[in-house]
Amino acid sequence: RGRQARAPEYSDRDQLHRRAQTPPNTAPVEQRQHPHHIMFSKQQTVALRKKHIGPSCKVFFANDPIKIARAQGQYMFDENGQRYLDCINNVAHVGHSHPEVTKAAVKQMELLNTNSRFLHDNLVRYAERLTATLPEKLSVCYFVNSGSEANDLALRLARHYSGHQDVITLDHAYHGHVTSLIDISPYKFLQLGKDAKKEYVHVAPSPDIYRGKYRENHPDAASAYAEGVCEIIEEAHRKDRKIAAFIAESMQSCGGQVIPPAGYFQKVAEYVHKAGGVFIADEVQVGFGRVGKHFWAFQLQGEDFVPDIVTMGKPIGNGHPMSCVVTTREIAEAFGASGMEYFNTFGGNPVSCAIGLAVLDVIEKEDLMGNATRVGNYLIELLNEQKHKHPLIGDIRGVGLFVGVDLVKDRQKRTPATAEAQHIIYKLKDEGILLSADGPYRNILKFKPPMCFTKEDAKHVVTKIDELLQVLEEATGMQPEKICERKMSNETCTDDHSKESSAHVECTSEGAGLLNGPACRQESGLHTESYGAACKRIRT
Repeated sequence: RGRQARAPEYSDRDQLHRRAQTPPNTAPVEQRQHPHHIMFSKQQTVALRKKHIGPSCKVFFANDPIKIARAQGQYMFDENGQRYLDCINNVAHVGHSHPEVTKAAVKQMELLNTNSRFLHDNLVRYAERLTATLPEKLSVCYFVNSGSEANDLALRLARHYSGHQDVITLDHAYHGHVTSLIDISPYKFLQLGKDAKKEYVHVAPSPDIYRGKYRENHPDAASAYAEGVCEIIEEAHRKDRKIAAFIAESMQSCGGQVIPPAGYFQKVAEYVHKAGGVFIADEVQVGFGRVGKHFWAFQLQGEDFVPDIVTMGKPIGNGHPMSCVVTTREIAEAFGASGMEYFNTFGGNPVSCAIGLAVLDVIEKEDLMGNATRVGNYLIELLNEQKHKHPLIGDIRGVGLFVGVDLVKDRQKRTPATAEAQHIIYKLKDEGILLSADGPYRNILKFKPPMCFTKEDAKHVVTKIDELLQVLEEATGMQPEKICERKMSNETCTDDHSKESSAHVECTSEGAGLLNGPACRQESGLHTESYGAACKRIRT
């Protein structure tokens, strides 16, 4: 019910940045609508949503939700013109309302939009451009409309090719909302109880070197975690079950910004291939240059790793509903040999492909991968400075513009600081900054902003986090000035530290992260093994 806005004619990201900083009309949106398109008041919108929208469809900041009227670049604006810095929207990949993307969509929409049973150059042109970013053997595309559709189709491909049924997934994984994907997403199905796991689903430990069984000082965490997958395969075989696929996000997002140690995927793929299965890399959250130095996050594992199937979504269309599955010729031909035609009404339509091409153009023209590296490194540097200052920060991990801040009540025990994380994101919202908290305990601050995010934006957010952490620590008796470096590295510390009191912060039960269910309430299964050498950790 918004106004029909023309795409602004700006040629580069700096001009878009200036436009976002200075709205052309600061009057409330309700006062600027065409008479036939008057916006509802916020209260009316809330009431109508409660009346007509399913109650399981949650909103951010449920106690005081934001009504967004427009967005530009890395900024969003509410109905009163209040500006919010968007640190969480990895869908608006090249920036909200990017004029080049809008122009491409409108231009093609004025000419034609139809299904892929008719020949059209946009489809093949986009497939050619997209596969050029991938290793050579990943050359066949299936275009669909969402990350969930992509992962569901990937499972079908894997099962047709292997002739097997079972799937290995990672603990805390989330791969989509359709039934086949809820079944392989512990992040979701565990909310239904421990008996919700299907017999054909096998859950491997998340390769988390901060909270997992094998930590940052293990000599070879990658092999240790991969060996767990091998054991799962062997146990499945003993029960006469066969593995169709191993599926993993190239970096876990809902699972807590987990970056697998280098070499983990290679070793897992070796075990899975030996069992007759395939490796599916889920790039829905983290693909399209977000990691900076590579176009795809799975490439962080090394040039010797190539998945059998790659799924993509969210950033692919900068907010337009489109997604894709890319696989090998061999797997595609096995799927085709089933005799069942695959057709998707909207997948690969001319408008979607025009938008996809425009997104690729903007990533290249505006050097957004370079920006992800520069700004991401700067953000991590600033956050590490805060880690040395604030005992509430247990770990900083990330690559490019995909960064997590793990908040803890006790650095040695790594006790999740869930209430503190929720408190911080609500306070940041009051400061005009949108950040989310996620992970198994909802204690990890997640940065995954539009790729036009700047160093100035990073500095602004970290400054506000610094102020909020200082207030929290003063209120709870934690002492920022006495952080032992050995304690930070999980070594035995002999310095005399005052006991850190457990922080108690009032916050609502609904986190402002991905509001798909309550924070995990199970006890933390923390391990305290001590190992000698440092683990190989992926860095920018």
